[in-house]
Formats: sequence, structure tokens, C-alpha cells
Amino acid sequence: MKKYFDFSHFKFDLLGGLTAGIVALPLALAFGEQSGLGAASGLYGAAFISFFAALFGGTNTQISGPTAPMTALSMVIIAGIVQACEGDITVALPMILGVFVLAGLIQILMGFLSLGSYIKFIPYPVVSGFMTGIGVIILITQIPPTLGYNSGQDEQLIEHFMPQGEEMILDRILVEEAEEGIMVLDDFKETVLRASAITEAQKRNEAKVLASNAGKGVVGSLRYIERALLNVNWMELVLALLTILIIYGFKRITTAVPSTLVALIVVSSGAYFGGLDYRLIQEIPMGMPKFNYEIFTSIDFKIMSPFILSAFTLAMLGAIDSLLTSLVADNMTKTQHKPNQELIGQGIGNTIAAFFGGLPGAGATIRTVVNINSGGKTRLSGMMAGVFLFSIILVLGTIASKIPAGVLAGILITVGIGVMDYRGLKALPKMEWSEKIILLTVLILTVFWQLVFAVAVGLVMAALVFLKRYSDASGSEVTITSLADAVKDNWIDGVNDDSEEVRKVYFKDFSGPIFFGIIEEFKNSVLQLPEIDYLIIRMERVSFIDQSGLYALEETLLDLQKNNVVVAISGPNQNVLDQLVNVQIIPRLVSKSHVFNDTESLQNWLNDEISST
Repeated sequence: MKKYFDFSHFKFDLLGGLTAGIVALPLALAFGEQSGLGAASGLYGAAFISFFAALFGGTNTQISGPTAPMTALSMVIIAGIVQACEGDITVALPMILGVFVLAGLIQILMGFLSLGSYIKFIPYPVVSGFMTGIGVIILITQIPPTLGYNSGQDEQLIEHFMPQGEEMILDRILVEEAEEGIMVLDDFKETVLRASAITEAQKRNEAKVLASNAGKGVVGSLRYIERALLNVNWMELVLALLTILIIYGFKRITTAVPSTLVALIVVSSGAYFGGLDYRLIQEIPMGMPKFNYEIFTSIDFKIMSPFILSAFTLAMLGAIDSLLTSLVADNMTKTQHKPNQELIGQGIGNTIAAFFGGLPGAGATIRTVVNINSGGKTRLSGMMAGVFLFSIILVLGTIASKIPAGVLAGILITVGIGVMDYRGLKALPKMEWSEKIILLTVLILTVFWQLVFAVAVGLVMAALVFLKRYSDASGSEVTITSLADAVKDNWIDGVNDDSEEVRKVYFKDFSGPIFFGIIEEFKNSVLQLPEIDYLIIRMERVSFIDQSGLYALEETLLDLQKNNVVVAISGPNQNVLDQLVNVQIIPRLVSKSHVFNDTESLQNWLNDEISST
């Protein structure tokens, strides 16, 4: 335990953890409010994830909690499940938290399967496009709240959805009766009776849910921006703008105190004590968070099953987010994190947080940097941040419930601006066209489609571009060397370089891994030779050959075999040799006697072959 917990830096860890916790507080509240579960869920997530991810994770100075990317994806999942549950958040909550628990368990599994080491292979244009896309999502979705507009409270919009609301209620009645066997073709009395009992209040509630869902997300926010501008709540707008002004203005005075916290306290206090008429955030209950045992008892798998893929998406996003932050921490502290252990810690934190109604999170770059700069050195700093946030939950929940929603909207506007990758955007004009297309594709898909699907598409595009570049570069180096040139370069002795036999012997020297793209160039080069009897493939510098490369090489050797070309292989390592044997290139297309481990034995064989010819 002495190695696991280092108390020699406790004073610095305490200061770093408290400072990071103070920075995390307003962000946690804002992310919770943005998600649709309420500010309390963000606070619960920040407290539990910070503590347990630090306790079990693999990055000593990491501070974890809800982040902009994780919240953006969680918001989509929450809205989808709530809509599937007819707008009833109480019914939807077990399924929502069930998805969050599953995401945490998947992260733990990823850690045990040692998948953390592969995250570093994500190319920069993909990461840049994704982070900028997240920033755009936050900015667009916060425009209506900043203007004080809520589509679910727009009376005109609710009236517009009334017929559709009634239709949906009737559809549910028909489905229920079909399942119960009540409805028959000859007798619709029960159906008519239940339909006539639908009240205006029921229609209105259904229409309110439809109006609220219609205004969510990027597309919904853009759809109703015009209505938001026509129905501005000036009080909410002023509070949001004051918050933004203080956040950016206070940084010019000092960075010793987090400007976000200053803005939260100053604007909220002024609004509350000034008796202003503002919209409150969702209430934060004071005391110990409730353990949601309904995750085990009230889940409707019929509703939840379409969102299982969302859990994988959430787990992958959390892994990427956390391990990128771990790299930042490594660069600042000159240490080396344990990626797989970090995934296990993040998974445990997210799983426990979900059981208590917390929003999922990941390693948070800004909070981690603040922790390190404030003196945090060990995992105790992250645990101290969690303890601080938990104490806020226990003691100050009622006070935090008085925060204006406009303040959190203002905070999120600054988060959206800050999370975008300006270095990538500035470099965009100078990037190669392939990288520009990847970055912009990921950005657009992130904003208007699915976050991790956008990353997946970006990764596929980046892989194809890399293969094309590598193939082109390697193809340009594909040269077939004649034996005459080898004699002139003193590579082989004892052969008359004017003989006809010398002109029919060629060498191919592969350098680096072999895959289908290189083999295609090699095949074309061989087929262009006027006359060939012997081909020696030198593999001394081949590290590996993939399955595509094996099959492509096999096809090339088959063509050579038809033309009675004798093929020899020189210097393959054991792994490459085993692969060639497994697909029976050796001995079917290349005789075992024509595989040489060293240059001397190859030279002797060549001399014998040429002499006998």
C-alpha cells in the first residue's frame, strides 16, 4: 500500500485536488443540466468518477468527471430513451443508467483485454475534427437556452403538436389492445370507449413532450433558432452574457482563482439576492445520492436493446478522451501512465457513478492540468477532488439549486469555444487535401450524425490514405535488379557478366512490411521484364507480411510458375517463413531448397545454376 498511496506529497495533493474540484464544480453542474438529467447528475458523476477513477486508474495526476464529448453523446442517448418511453423520465431513468453501467463495464473489459495501447494510433486530423465538432455541438445546442427559449414551453409549438400527440395516444391504445387481445375486427367498442376518454390534458402533455424533443440536439436547435429569436427571454440572455463576460474578463486579472467559479458565484448571487425573475436549474437534492436499484428491476430490454450499441460508443469515446488526457499529463509530469489500468479505473468510476444517477465521464484535460499546476503529484489528488465534490452534494445541494439556468448556459458557451481545436483549424489551409477531407468529414459527421461513427469513418479514411501513401512510396522504390548489375557492384563473383544467362537472373529486395499494395507494383514490374529465368526475392529487411500480402504474392508467383521462372527466397525471418509455409507458398511455389538463410549459400547456389546452364 505504501507504493500505491504516496503520502509524502499529501499537502500538494490536497491543494491540487481542491483546486481541480473547484474548477470541476461549475462544469459538472453545467454538463448535468445540458444532458437533460439535471445538474445533480453532473455533480454526482464528477464526485464518484473523480474518486474511483483516481483510486483504480493508471494515471497518477488525472482528474476525471463529465466532459464535453461524453456529455454531448449522453445527451443524445438520454433524449432517445426518453422519447422511447413516451417522454416519461421516471420510466426512462433505469434504461438510461443501465446504458451508462454497461459502458463502464465495457471499459473495464477493454482494460483487461489490453486495448488501451491502441488508442494512440488515432490520427491527428480525426481527433481535431472530432473535438472541433464537439465544440460546435455545444455552441449550437446552447443558443436556445442562452436566449431563454425552451421548445417544450412554447405554447404555439405545443398547439402545433396537439394533433400528433393525440395520434400517438391512439396508436398506443391500438397496440395495447392488440397485445391484450381486446381489439377484434367486428367490435371496436372498447377502442372507441378508450379513445373518447382521452382528455385535453393528456393530449397537451404528449404534445409538450413532442415539442421538447423536437427542439433537442443540433438539428432541433437550428430548426427553432428563428422562434428563439422571436421569443427572447432578456433576463436569461443578460445572465448568460454576464457569465461569459466575467469568465473571460476575470482571467485578465488573475488565473489563481478559476474564473468559471467566480462567474457562477457572482452572477448567481446577484440574481438571487436581487430578487430577479429567472429560470432555475433542476433541483439538486441535499444528502447522500440514492442508489438506483431499479437498474436491476425496472429495465425494459425491448426499449433498451437499440441503445446497447450506444453503450459501446460511450465506452470508446470515454477511453479515447481519458487516454488523450493521460498523454497530456505524461508530458507535463515526465511520467508514464498505464493505459490499460486507466481504462479499468475509468470503467469502475463510470459504473459506480451510474448506480447513483451520475453522468458518465472521462479524464478531463483542463482539470488535470489545473491539478498538476497546483501541485498534485499522486492519485490522492484525484481522490481529494472527488471528496470535495461529494461534500458539496451533502451540504450545499439546496443552495446550488438556486443557480440560474442562464448562468450554466453561459458557462457551456465558453466550454464549447474552448474545446475546439484551433491549432488544427489554423493548419487546415496548409494540410494535404487528404487530411483536410478527413478532418472536415469527421467534423461534419460529428455535428450532424453520430459522434463515434464519425470517428470510425475518420479512422477508415485515415487508414486508406495511409495505405495509399505507403503503397505509392514503396511502389516508387520497387526496382528489379539484374544479376549483371549485381556483378558490376561486386555483389556476386565468378560469373561472366557478358553471358546470356546473367541477363535472365533478377533480384527483388523488399524493405519493410509487405502488403497487397506493394505486391501489385512488384507484379507489374516483373511482368514488364523482357525475359526472365530466375527471380531471387530478398527478404532480409521484411518485418512482417499480412494476409492480403500473402495472397497477392501467391498470385504473382503463380504467374511466374506458369512462365517457368525459378523463384528463390533469401533471408526471411522465422515469422515470415512460417507464414509462407502456412499458405503453402513454400514448397508449392518456392522449393524448400530455394530458401536461403544467408547470402553465401544463395551465391553458391546461383553460381552452380548459372554454371550448369
